[in-house]
Amino acid sequence: MAWMVLILAGIFEIVWAYAMKLSEGFTRLTPSIITLVFMILSFGLLAYAMRTLPLGTAYTIWTGIGAVGSFLVGIFILGEPASAMRMLAAILIISGLVLMKLSSS
Repeated sequence: MAWMVLILAGIFEIVWAYAMKLSEGFTRLTPSIITLVFMILSFGLLAYAMRTLPLGTAYTIWTGIGAVGSFLVGIFILGEPASAMRMLAAILIISGLVLMKLSSS
């Protein structure tokens, strides 16, 4: 259950990061509110998952989901470049997440 909560927390991190981009520095009300609501939800779910998962594992997985997810949103929704170096970096992050999951009990 904690793993599912942690994955949802990571997805919510992607949502708030994207909404923050759309808020244009918190100058637009609706994206700003979405950012704050999903930040609170994401942090709350992360805290809940940390009740049973190790700190290093939970935080690394949460951050990695947010980082790779935001990277993909940037490419597919915002039209950011998908250079070979950026793709390699994302693959390395995903590899680290898989290793972190495999190493936890």
